[in-house]
Amino acid sequence: MTEAPTRAERYAHGRAVLDAIDGAAGANVVDALQDIAPELGHQVVAWGFGEVYSRPELAPRDRQLVTLGMLTALGGCEPQLEVHVNAALNVGLSPQQIVEAFLHSAVYCGFPRALNATFVAKKVFAARGLLPVA
Repeated sequence: MTEAPTRAERYAHGRAVLDAIDGAAGANVVDALQDIAPELGHQVVAWGFGEVYSRPELAPRDRQLVTLGMLTALGGCEPQLEVHVNAALNVGLSPQQIVEAFLHSAVYCGFPRALNATFVAKKVFAARGLLPVA
């Protein structure tokens, strides 16, 4: 019988997944929580990325499409959407595919949320030198 991973091991695994997907942007979010809610940062890493995100049933690219759709649907999540647009690019989605996902979301979430998400993507694309999107 194998022993369950320790809290530190779960965090280390999640941090490796987070760093591979989000890079510095994800680390910045977790670091920003250290003086107010370090346990929330731990759970984002250990559970969100170490337990859920790393499951093999969906590829990282597919997980990012789902995440972009959910954050768009929720609305008011622009800071998190910015991190995940970057992550979507990091895992192989093209700017065109991201824009298409936001266009598709207009049907289900409405134009205001699709527009807000698209403008977040525009900011990320500009920062990464990916404008104009053809």
